[in-house]
Amino acid sequence: MIEVQNLTKRYGNHLAVSDLSFTIKPGKVYGLLGPNGAGKTTTMNIITGCLAASEGTVTVNGFDIFEQPKEAKSCIGYLPESPPLYQDMIVKDYLSFIAGAKGVAKEKREEQIAYAARVTGVDDVMERLIHNLSKGYKQRVGIAQALIGEAQEVILDEPTVGLDPKQIIEIRDLISRLGHQHTVILSSHILSEVRAVCDEILILSQGKLIAADTPERLESRFAPSSQVAMTVKTTKEKASMILNGFAGVNGVTYETLVDDKLVMILDMAPGDSTVEERVAEAFAENRIPVLNMEQKKADLEAVFLELTKDDTDQSGEDGFPLPAAAEMEETVPTDEAEKEDDDADHL
Repeated sequence: MIEVQNLTKRYGNHLAVSDLSFTIKPGKVYGLLGPNGAGKTTTMNIITGCLAASEGTVTVNGFDIFEQPKEAKSCIGYLPESPPLYQDMIVKDYLSFIAGAKGVAKEKREEQIAYAARVTGVDDVMERLIHNLSKGYKQRVGIAQALIGEAQEVILDEPTVGLDPKQIIEIRDLISRLGHQHTVILSSHILSEVRAVCDEILILSQGKLIAADTPERLESRFAPSSQVAMTVKTTKEKASMILNGFAGVNGVTYETLVDDKLVMILDMAPGDSTVEERVAEAFAENRIPVLNMEQKKADLEAVFLELTKDDTDQSGEDGFPLPAAAEMEETVPTDEAEKEDDDADHL
C-alpha cells in the first residue's frame, strides 16, 4: 500500500504539487490523469524516491520513502516515460544487469528474469539487441525491468506514448494482466485506455487532487443527468415548434438530420420526473414517431474536461514551458536494420 500525505513540491516560486494526499490500495490498477503541468510525473518521481519533496510524507508498505529509501524502493518497480534502456545490450544481459543493480540475490536472478520476461512477452527476444527491437518490444522490456526485484507496486509513466494503435492494445492487455499480481499506477493522456484498464482514477489539476473514484462512479457523479438524447422522424422546424417554450425543457441542441431522422439533446429541468414522458406524448400527439429516447451519460472524457476546464496550463509536467518544437517532434527510424525489425516485431 502507498500512502501520500500532504505532499508538496516547489520549484522556486512555482508550486508543482500542492498538499496532495491519497492512498493506493493493494491489488488494483490506478490511473493518474491531468493536463500537462498538473504534477503527474512530479508525483510519480517523488513516490519512487527519484525526487525529494518540499513537504509531506510518502510511505510504501509502511516504509517512509525519505527515511527508509532502500526498503521502500525495494517494493517499487518504475518505468519512466523514457524507458531506461541500454540500446547496445541484448535483452537478457540488460535484465540481468538490472537484477544486479536492484540487489537481487544471485540464486534468484534467473527465476525473476524468467518471470519478468514471461509476463511481459519478451522471452522470445532475449538474445536480441535492444536497439533493434520495435518500439512496442522496447516498452515491454522497460516494463520487465520494473518487475524485477519482486516489485509489489509497479508505476508506469505514459506507458503507451509513441505506440501505434495495435501496440497500445497489446500494452493495455499487459497492464490488465499485471493488475492481477501487482498494484499498478499509470499516467496517461489516453482516456479510453485509462477507462479500459483502471479500477480507480485520480485526477490532478494544478498540482492538486480534484477527484478520486472508480471510472463508473466518476461518470455517474458528473453525468449530465438532466440531458436526454432523443431521435425523432421529423424536421428541425417541426421539432422546434413543439419544444419551444415546453415546460421542463430548458434548452435543445439539434445534432444531426439524416433520412428525416433528427437527433436532439434536451436539457431537462432537474427534479421534474414527468418531463420525458410529456415530451414523448407531445410528439405522439403531433403524429411524429419517437425512434429513441435515453438518458445521456457522461463519459470519462466529459468528466475530465469538466473537472479541468479552469486549467489552462500549457507547460511541461513540472510546470515549466516546453519548446514548441519538442511537442511536434516525431521519432523516425534512423537505421535500416531497426526499421526492418520494427516490421518484423511489430506488435
